[in-house]
Amino acid sequence: MDTAVIKSAQPSAPTNIVIGFTGGFVRHDNRHHALVQMGERLRQNSPSGTYVEVFENRRRKQAKRTIERLLDADGDGSLSEGEKTGTRIFLYGHSWGAASALLLARDLRRDGIPVALTVQVDSVAKPWQSDAVVPDNVAEAINIYQPHGMAHGREQIRAADPAKTTILGNIRMDYRVSPVQCPAPFFFDKLLTPDHMQSECDPHVWLQVEKMVRQRLAGENKSPENISGGQAKASR
Repeated sequence: MDTAVIKSAQPSAPTNIVIGFTGGFVRHDNRHHALVQMGERLRQNSPSGTYVEVFENRRRKQAKRTIERLLDADGDGSLSEGEKTGTRIFLYGHSWGAASALLLARDLRRDGIPVALTVQVDSVAKPWQSDAVVPDNVAEAINIYQPHGMAHGREQIRAADPAKTTILGNIRMDYRVSPVQCPAPFFFDKLLTPDHMQSECDPHVWLQVEKMVRQRLAGENKSPENISGGQAKASR
């Protein structure tokens, strides 16, 4: 599995950790997918001390172990309060991967580990999961969804504690108004879930998600801009 090289003279925790989760059965290293491409760009060009990795959505526990290992700067097998809070963590995902990002934030909450930002793109929870309520260890969260088809994203997320979590928006995309062309789509995706498929390959969405993450890596917490060509509608 690809990992980033942490540029540091001394053993220490990263300054930033960025974790992405793919949707469906997409592999973490499948470069045909926009989410994986975003991870590669962040890995290649981010501030020093930034660790970036993409996981399959079913690898949430592995992602959590990776975060814990990275935070454990002294290698003693346990996390001090300083180790828990000294690194900014960013989680993003598409479809089942978006739900996994939120579930990982909840897992980290149980260990007292804060999360700087969660990004859910056309979030779809599995039957035993819930992807609606953002836990109070998350500082900021945003939800981008499209409403059509057999697979469509959750329309609204909300904060468990609005005093601790800022919901940047629940942003509605409509690919029946403004369709995008996906390169080499799978036949069944094109036939059964074309709108959901477009949310994964929409370059405007993923460039704006990447821009939000990069701004926060640089210490600039800006509100999201119009996500895609005037067709997005945001609500809080």
